[in-house]
Amino acid sequence: MESKVLAKKIFSKEELFILDVRNEQEFGDWKIEGENIRHLNVPYFELLDGVEEIKDQIPVGKEILVVCAKEGSSVMISEMLSDAGFEVSYLKGGMKAWSEHMEPVKVGDLNSGGELYQFVRLGKGCLSYMVISNGEAAVIDATRMTDIFTDFANEKGVVIKHAFDTHLHADHISGGREIAEKNGAAYWLPPKDAEEVVFEYKALQEGQDVSIGNIMINIHALYSPGHTIGSTSLVIDETYLMTGDILFIDSIGRPDLAGLAQDWVSDLRDTLYNRYRELSEELIVLPAHFMITEELNDDGSVAKKLGTLFAENHGLNIESDEEFRKLVTENLPPQPNSYQKIRETNMGKITPEEEKQREMEIGPNRCAVR
Repeated sequence: MESKVLAKKIFSKEELFILDVRNEQEFGDWKIEGENIRHLNVPYFELLDGVEEIKDQIPVGKEILVVCAKEGSSVMISEMLSDAGFEVSYLKGGMKAWSEHMEPVKVGDLNSGGELYQFVRLGKGCLSYMVISNGEAAVIDATRMTDIFTDFANEKGVVIKHAFDTHLHADHISGGREIAEKNGAAYWLPPKDAEEVVFEYKALQEGQDVSIGNIMINIHALYSPGHTIGSTSLVIDETYLMTGDILFIDSIGRPDLAGLAQDWVSDLRDTLYNRYRELSEELIVLPAHFMITEELNDDGSVAKKLGTLFAENHGLNIESDEEFRKLVTENLPPQPNSYQKIRETNMGKITPEEEKQREMEIGPNRCAVR
């Protein structure tokens, strides 16, 4: 089974039984999730002599998917299960391929003409965007799999003119600069996050508008520090609020990935409780990540009105400053894998080989606290 087929099954909430043959620690750290997915984790080395001992734990007449890290072990185990009479397939490319797959979802049509698409990276929880208007496009918070965006732009018959990063990412390697270079586009980055970068960029600062196509699509940079000191939100077409890693659907951004959690807590609270309160509650929040598949809408998109989040998101409803400080500085989830190396890569200080970049990104994003 290819990752794109698995993504469709998760979006449509189909039932699927997954036999994950990675070791217990890898499975406990990160697995394929979906509303109607059931799991059984048995390390492949426990099955080298056969699958007899787990046959009674696997449903008969149901679709079975075997998953491992890179594919090889799952091929072997799926063949054993097939010989035992089960309807079974394996995930092509394993969890490495799943980590890289992105599914484009149309968020909506723009009031001033054009379309907005969200690229959902189910295996990593990353969300990227493409704004299209009158033959031109802008990409926001792109991943390193840049062909996905350039191919999509080609399919739509548009030219990418701008690439934005809402902040200096620490959980995944940005493709924004590469997309800009390949397409002769402008690359935008908040200057307060760019003090150590070794490349040229356009400063993404508060109060700017950027035109895409013949019609002005209003992309306002709203300075919203907290996750990083330069984190910047974008308001698009007066309808959509791109919050980067400051505000998610079911959680808020963690402020510790540059080692300055205590210093940035007040900035984060000010952004969430004051700056965002000045905006229209009708704005549709489009974050750069999601934590759990329950945050996905029925069409696979991750989006909700700002007013709804003010009512439902726990991180936006903490009255005490002290309680808020404890939430975002204590009992935090583990930091993203290789996050320091990822930050250095996004600064342009190091350029790891492609396979090394894949290894650096393996695992969940862990950008949020809830």
